[in-house]
Amino acid sequence: MNAQAMQTRTAAESAARPAFGTVLAGTMAVANYRDGKWSTHELQKTAPIVISPGAHALHYGSTCFEGFKAYRWADGSINIFRMDKHIARMRQSARGLVMPEPDAAQLAAMVTAVVDRVRGEVPEAPGALYLRPMLIGTGSSIGGASMPPSEAMLIVLASPVWDYFSSGSKPLRVYVEEQSMRCAPHLGMIKTGGNYAAAMGATMAARKKHQVDQVLFCPGGEVQEAAAANFLLIRDGRILTRSLDSTFLHGVTRDSLLAIAPDLGFKVEERIFKVDEMLDWVTDGEAALSGTAAVLAGVGTLIRAGGREHKVGTGEVGPHTRRLRMALVSMQRGEVPTPAGWTTRV
Repeated sequence: MNAQAMQTRTAAESAARPAFGTVLAGTMAVANYRDGKWSTHELQKTAPIVISPGAHALHYGSTCFEGFKAYRWADGSINIFRMDKHIARMRQSARGLVMPEPDAAQLAAMVTAVVDRVRGEVPEAPGALYLRPMLIGTGSSIGGASMPPSEAMLIVLASPVWDYFSSGSKPLRVYVEEQSMRCAPHLGMIKTGGNYAAAMGATMAARKKHQVDQVLFCPGGEVQEAAAANFLLIRDGRILTRSLDSTFLHGVTRDSLLAIAPDLGFKVEERIFKVDEMLDWVTDGEAALSGTAAVLAGVGTLIRAGGREHKVGTGEVGPHTRRLRMALVSMQRGEVPTPAGWTTRV
């Protein structure tokens, strides 16, 4: 097959793939919390769930979730990447929302049971199986605004996925929002649906006006995070990103990239920095969004209020971004060794 034919085939295959997260695998795991304890989980056919219209989650937002991936390696085995870290973050989210906290061992068993049951649905690279544990308050009381839910449901879903951004590996257009925050500051490090809903208005407005892929929230001029990803500045030998605090999500992909960066020759700086410093950096540096879904996606253009566009470096995905992404993807796919405890074989 010649190069042109291969490109045509690749484009056709990509076009045929479903949008990220729109297809669910055939099995899910379910456990319920009642009377102060969790039930034994069950594997069920993926199907609509039945909850009361008075469920706490529907009225008062008692819900949180996680997102991570399992990969099919070249030897045919299925391996979950950084499951323990994601489970720890979900338990933190549950505590932050005063919800029944999932048992770590039970949640891990639910995840691995689902992956084992649907292993035939795990795509070959560059695809993966996206895993979505979710916790929802199910206790029925529409008068419970000032009380946490007494009952809850824990569900683990799975979804065969490919690219998160429809643009694939093309450089992203990102709007710089310097007024509003993505979410309430004390909820930033909690992975709850309300945070994404809170960012939706600004994101949709920016997409309509500036045709962007994402919004970078920079309240008061301080660079924070995008609506669905962390933000990194990258250049030769250096990575700069916002230091961790309660106002934004502590990404596991961010953590993974920063952990491997020193071995790749990068010095990591975690601190507060402003929009003007970011724009100065990108005149000859790189910028990227990191997250489980996107891994590391290069930013090509930053748009500031008033519509002024700032090209990031050459406007293309930079070489350092590509190198960092490939280093992490190679670990996820089992092509190179990973730090101890980063992968769970199913």
